[in-house]
Amino acid sequence: MKSMKLLTLLGILVSGITTDTFAQIDTLPAVTVLARNYKYLRSVNNKEAAPPVKVLQNRVASFDVKNSEYYEDDYDNYFVSFYLPQGYVLAVYDSSGTLLRTAERFRNVAIPPVVNRAVVQRFPNWGISNDVYRISYEKDGGQQMMYKLLLMNGSKRMRVKINEKGEFMD
Repeated sequence: MKSMKLLTLLGILVSGITTDTFAQIDTLPAVTVLARNYKYLRSVNNKEAAPPVKVLQNRVASFDVKNSEYYEDDYDNYFVSFYLPQGYVLAVYDSSGTLLRTAERFRNVAIPPVVNRAVVQRFPNWGISNDVYRISYEKDGGQQMMYKLLLMNGSKRMRVKINEKGEFMD
């Protein structure tokens, strides 16, 4: 009986401490993250792009060169690499943090429906075996997006290049 009272008292004490602990937690203020290089995001904005592509592009756009650990006033350009298992982005920033150009490459990411429909329409009995999605961006020159696809039909193989609009390239 004595141990039961002790156990009950201990339970009340522990619950009282945890209640006070939770009561002291304050809510954090809302934080808005703005992309420094919105022109880049607008230029490469592909609403149907695969999630890994979007993740890295957002990281590239919001990267702050001036607050990075290797920023020095002496350098004009900074070369920064961003990696995921599905791909990478090599980005060049100027000393003020403006994104000048990128070279992006992703392997075996989801292909947009427009590209998939174009391949099925032109090559009806072929299936996509592998894909490489390449994007090159230049601040003043725009962007170029291209899929390099390996198509298979039984033992036959064929490589094709197609842009994000579903137009085949030579």
